[in-house]
Amino acid sequence: MRITLLLGLPFLILFFSLITLTIRALLKYTKSKDVRKEKAALRITLGERLKKERIDHKMTQEFVAETLGVSRQAVSKWENGASDPSTANLIAIANLYKIDVEDLLKDIQTN
Repeated sequence: MRITLLLGLPFLILFFSLITLTIRALLKYTKSKDVRKEKAALRITLGERLKKERIDHKMTQEFVAETLGVSRQAVSKWENGASDPSTANLIAIANLYKIDVEDLLKDIQTN
């Protein structure tokens, strides 16, 4: 009987420790709700970012399209989120706007 109690005691302590840690983690997660909402609001889509950069550089969709060798409709689709530019076009866009690809993709919302 004593042996059973001695063997069961460490497992009981471990069980209650895990329950306590789980409750603490859940409380911390629920309290961070406002921070998570704020971060989500700061994230933008790739299309929004491409449009913002184009407008900030005072370029038209047609100019960007001609420079990259694609159609104006392709640029429009990228900005509206209907499609994404290829890796090669993404690098060319970053070069056109004179920014790093990493900066272009920073804070981009992914699905």
